[in-house]
Amino acid sequence: MAVENRGRPSDAVVGSESTGMLSVEIRKTLSHDSAAFTLDVAVEVACGFTILFGASGAGKTTLLDCIAGLSTPDRGRIGVGERVWFDHDARMNIAVQRRGVGYVFQELALFPHLNVEENLGYGIVRSPKSQRDDRISRTLELFHISHLRGRKPREISGGERQRVALARALVTDPWVLLLDEPLSALDAPTKSAIIDDLREWNRAHRVPILYVTHTREEVFALGERVLVLEAGRLVGQGTPHEVMSAPRQETVAQLAGFENIFDAEVVSIHPERGSMSCRMAQSKLELETPLVRAEVGATLRVGIGAGDILLASVQPAGLSARNILPGRVVSLEQRDMIVAAVVDCGVPMEVKLTLAARDDLRLQPGRDVWLIVKTHSCHLMARS
Repeated sequence: MAVENRGRPSDAVVGSESTGMLSVEIRKTLSHDSAAFTLDVAVEVACGFTILFGASGAGKTTLLDCIAGLSTPDRGRIGVGERVWFDHDARMNIAVQRRGVGYVFQELALFPHLNVEENLGYGIVRSPKSQRDDRISRTLELFHISHLRGRKPREISGGERQRVALARALVTDPWVLLLDEPLSALDAPTKSAIIDDLREWNRAHRVPILYVTHTREEVFALGERVLVLEAGRLVGQGTPHEVMSAPRQETVAQLAGFENIFDAEVVSIHPERGSMSCRMAQSKLELETPLVRAEVGATLRVGIGAGDILLASVQPAGLSARNILPGRVVSLEQRDMIVAAVVDCGVPMEVKLTLAARDDLRLQPGRDVWLIVKTHSCHLMARS
């Protein structure tokens, strides 16, 4: 979405005096096929990249639409710095085109009948021509697409269309930038190059940026802070490392790549060792896990990344790892250059291996093996 910015000088470099924190406190209920969904969020978004993370249907796009003015909350308030865009109690609802929001949709929504230069110019059509031409040229150069200015969207590649969509949003010099999975359809090299360009733009402008993604790599590549939505509620926030490396919600664990998630019961506590023992549900398997505030008999969820598990073809000894689990290979599946092995050790556990490791260990279904899991590779979460 490209809307003309009527309140900011065209050559302004955004800083603490010209922008501010995005403040959102809203509630909105949607009904689909007799089922109601309520988005109820109160959050402040600082300048720079904030990743909005969550499963499909968590409310991410609805939140962005409310900020942009494309959807109206039932109640609450939205503003950036001293500017108020929506206030239910004051009956204030600033129109989309007056909010100064840059919004890049997942489907891009470029105008097919306009060339690249005309797509960029659409949102700043009321600016003086000399300023408009200068802003378009500078933005085209920033995203390395100056050579495409006369082409139509159908005449350029997917990665180039993505750059044009981002450039069209940024040429308006927005107060807030909203990005709804803007790189989801791109290959890794193209995605990496565009991320570098976004970082460069952010260093110069420093406005609040909400970036929706399902990709762990993008979270760590761009995010200064992560917000986690689940069923319309904010359930987690912090740095990418805090949120993704030690998830406290199962939704985050699944999205962050914790392939093994089990119900567990606390069977003993060892404060002197800083650990406790948990029995996996419906099995006799016990794991030593980090000590958390829980009583014997409490039920938790345990998440373990498939890449955090070592596999041995002979019983190991003399290791610092506290969990050495006998098991049997159930299946092996090659995924590109990685092998996913499922091992039955009382519960099915997925392990990721290299092709060389599979071949050196002569792994095949039915082979007896041992799994090695460090205590701190076991991440404890509250049950949903």
